[in-house]
Amino acid sequence: MPQPNPKQLRQMQQNVLRQLEQAQGDLAAQEVEGSAGGGAVTVRANGRQRITGITIETEVLEEGAELLGDLVLAAVNDALDRSRELAAQSMEALLPPGMLPPGLR
Repeated sequence: MPQPNPKQLRQMQQNVLRQLEQAQGDLAAQEVEGSAGGGAVTVRANGRQRITGITIETEVLEEGAELLGDLVLAAVNDALDRSRELAAQSMEALLPPGMLPPGLR
């Protein structure tokens, strides 16, 4: 199989970088939701692992700060896990099969 010349390699690299930038922009626009306590606390995050919103049902406020903290923590972790899954799926589409680094999928 012939080796690509330096110009072809640069073009390939630029194409991959453009695709990566596009994928990152797309991820920033997509949101996932995590929840805890049967939906009493809901957290939204985008595909770039940024929290974009938190909703807390008023009944949870009456349960005390410790429970509220636990529910927020669980909902945030759930949202971030879902966000990482979304990002992995997006990056997987850009890479040849089996090339996604360990720990991302």
